[in-house]
Amino acid sequence: MAISQSEFAKRMSLMAKPAEDFRPFAYYDPDGDCIEFLIKPDPFYAERVDDLVTVYYSQDTDEVVGSLLKGVSKFCQDAVAKMPGFKVEIRDGKIKLEHVFRLRMWTSTMKPRDLPTLTYQKLIDVAEKADLETENFECLTV
Repeated sequence: MAISQSEFAKRMSLMAKPAEDFRPFAYYDPDGDCIEFLIKPDPFYAERVDDLVTVYYSQDTDEVVGSLLKGVSKFCQDAVAKMPGFKVEIRDGKIKLEHVFRLRMWTSTMKPRDLPTLTYQKLIDVAEKADLETENFECLTV
């Protein structure tokens, strides 16, 4: 995943701010075709959930504090191919992050017991509560 030096510096400065200055964020990197979000500046550990999502958990509380979604454009293109009538509300060129997580749950071909449903529901809840949005993906513009 390649990002520009200025974008890297911007992301690092966001993470290096004192905790009281931190604001939850979601960032879509078109070069890496991934979305990363953080809701707290806690030190975290990562756990890969499936081929799309890695969840970040606080080292102190084990609460979800963020996530990395890889290959989101291909995922969205595949999902729209499975559900051609699927529409997502896009406002000011932004998409709510919880829509991406719901789309994953709705289009998964995993057996229900194999799908990490509770983890996805936590991600949806965290994204909704923090009101996280990211740039729109071309595959969701209809």
